[in-house]
Amino acid sequence: MYCQKRKNAESQYILLPFFRQQFKLLFHGIISREQADEILAGVEGAYILRESQRQPGCYTLALRFGNQTLNYRLFYDGKHFVGEKRFESIHDLVTDGLITLYIETKASEYISKMTTNPIYEHIGYATLLREKGALLWQPLKLFAYSQITSLVRRAALTQNDNHFNYEKAHNFKVHTFRGPHWCEYCANFMWGLIAQGVRCSDCGLNVHKQCSKYVPNDCQPDLKRIKRVYCCDLTTLVKAHNTQRPMVVDSCIREIEARGLKSEGLYRVSGFTEHIEDVKMAFDRDGDKADISASIYPDINIIAGALKLYFRDLPIPVITYDTYSKFIEAAKISNPDERLEAIHEVLMLLPAAHYETLRYLMIHLKKVTLHEKENFMNAENLGIVFGPTLMRPPEDSTLATLNDMRYQKLIVQILIENEDVLF
Repeated sequence: MYCQKRKNAESQYILLPFFRQQFKLLFHGIISREQADEILAGVEGAYILRESQRQPGCYTLALRFGNQTLNYRLFYDGKHFVGEKRFESIHDLVTDGLITLYIETKASEYISKMTTNPIYEHIGYATLLREKGALLWQPLKLFAYSQITSLVRRAALTQNDNHFNYEKAHNFKVHTFRGPHWCEYCANFMWGLIAQGVRCSDCGLNVHKQCSKYVPNDCQPDLKRIKRVYCCDLTTLVKAHNTQRPMVVDSCIREIEARGLKSEGLYRVSGFTEHIEDVKMAFDRDGDKADISASIYPDINIIAGALKLYFRDLPIPVITYDTYSKFIEAAKISNPDERLEAIHEVLMLLPAAHYETLRYLMIHLKKVTLHEKENFMNAENLGIVFGPTLMRPPEDSTLATLNDMRYQKLIVQILIENEDVLF
């Protein structure tokens, strides 16, 4: 329907004959503000599109509200917009604008009060927390009523014993909402033309930016929001799939232990890169239903390579950035007993899902070493392979990585040799 052109880095309409035909009742050609005002006079909520007299090729939305005609520069980049929010149709844009203007006019004092002084102690999320999940509510304000369902939903998740009790912080990002929206923490209105609040990209919780500081680490990721398996935060993945460990780890280790423990050079010998990428795509597409059996991938090194790739692709390594330096310092301790104790103390600092994944992997690698005569992979060799795979320095420094490689290897070696003691 539209073509586009760039002028001063802004998208502008070029009106085609088809556009004129479709919007002939809305588009009034090149007319002045005064003429637009005459056309819309006396009809609240009415609007027309007009071409600017001063800047031909630029288009304006003229909208009647509050007994005056408001004019907005109109843009199109695949969607319609006059500010930051994009809309599929002009009608949607106008509807959202009228709602915003009405609320701004009729409830400005109330909005200002709620925004500057939200009441945390008596309503919304805070009440739910105080009652420890019981659905006992004090009367909610009228504007908060529409959010009861989301609070009930979150209470049900909290009480669901089938979810593994891994603590997870919310992944809040600034969000622009279409139409009126309410904070799911304080149950007050989220006000503003753009960026009214923040939304957790993992579970969808919507709160004021200032309220996000008070929300506990109780995120329950929604599987619909998790688009992939590889490159996904470890805790987010296991909570979304309701598993104790990432299904990639369980599936690959199960397959390797079934048919590959005696394979020479296991984890050291590389499989074909394109086949490893196929396994990655299978997990991203099918999750725990991905088929990695011998009939599809007869070379066990492909499965081993896919497992190593999963660990390398984690945005936060299994041995987290926060604990990395503590592990390195522990590895430098010369006394074996003191070193083992120091490593154990740092293990306790890992997030629960990371700890469980590392524990399960070490039990598996210990089994690999029991077949050393066939596979030629002892704890030291596996430490060389998995050291830089499981732990990376927080700063992206080649020099730091090279300096720490022997300690990375030593940490993994000690974890394998002492898995029954450390875990």
